[in-house]
Amino acid sequence: MPVPETEPVLRGVKKTILVLSGKGGVGKSTVACQLALAHQQAGLKVGVLDIDLCGPSVPRMLGVQGHEVHQHSEGWVPVYTDQTQTLGVMSIGFLLANQDDPVVWRGPKKNAMIKQFLTDVAWNDRDILIVDTPPGTSDEHITVMEALKEAVTAGQVEGAVLVTTPQAVAVGDVRRELTFCRKVGLKVLGIVENMSGYVCPNCSECTNIFSSGGGRALAEHAKVPFLGAVPIEPKLALAAETGQNFVQQFQESEASKCLVRIFQALHAGGQGGTGDMETE
Repeated sequence: MPVPETEPVLRGVKKTILVLSGKGGVGKSTVACQLALAHQQAGLKVGVLDIDLCGPSVPRMLGVQGHEVHQHSEGWVPVYTDQTQTLGVMSIGFLLANQDDPVVWRGPKKNAMIKQFLTDVAWNDRDILIVDTPPGTSDEHITVMEALKEAVTAGQVEGAVLVTTPQAVAVGDVRRELTFCRKVGLKVLGIVENMSGYVCPNCSECTNIFSSGGGRALAEHAKVPFLGAVPIEPKLALAAETGQNFVQQFQESEASKCLVRIFQALHAGGQGGTGDMETE
């Protein structure tokens, strides 16, 4: 059921990017968080909306796990990562009494929660909102697109970034995600190939352990931009687990450079796969 016109969505948000994946386990939330940090590092005011209700990992990845959401007259106040308030986060993880509690909800309750996230959060003048969605193409995605219909028409939604890994099975799932985007009229900003090779922490050599090139091949086949390939890097995994700002703290790492180039490619219109990395 569409959100009533009397309930504006994404209040205080100038532009929105959705991060999608065809399946779980491809590093979608990691990419979403690192893109948010890259935007923040560029001097923008950023929001991250975590609507992966059954797997809310964003609070931990951004170092705000265990914080509480507060309300004021304009709605929910997002949790900010520091006193500058340049990066705000909203997630169901903040609403759980215990972080180990599962979210065992049927579709209607999930959809109502997502609608509330889209209408009741006071984002306070965000330049960009990164929306971390659940994997696949489920009820939650349909609810989001119905709620964002007017925002898409108004140009408030930039489009979607699709995350895959190099293997054929993951690429096949993302192909279905592409079809979903086209059916609902959501622009595809580009494809990111995550876990594209392993960077040795000792010699920095990158070795393909899951194969490579699947994301690029899909982008060429679907005629959408290939934003880049991000390697597996132990420092990135550690930063995600401990809530560190990987893009800022490890600027010389190959994965950090790739993520920054992907951010730059998005702001250049996603042309030319500027995040590409050659691996051996």
